[in-house]
Amino acid sequence: MDIIFHKNFKKKFKKLPKNIQQKFYNCLELLLINEFDKKLNNHSVQETFTDCRSINVARDYRALFKKESDSIIFMNIGTHSDLY
Repeated sequence: MDIIFHKNFKKKFKKLPKNIQQKFYNCLELLLINEFDKKLNNHSVQETFTDCRSINVARDYRALFKKESDSIIFMNIGTHSDLY
């Protein structure tokens, strides 16, 4: 499975605290093992972002992604209030 980071994701990711960045990588590993693990709270955000899903990274932080055939494209990351 290919992991792709959209330019908006990269830009916001660089500004996150280092501990949140590390938590994202931990969630990414878990996502690749079991995308519907309860810890991730993987759910659709179709109403706000077409064809996107969201996972919990840390407390209020979420990562938005799209799945396309053999790829996961991370579109955005931030706090719940920043994204919605």
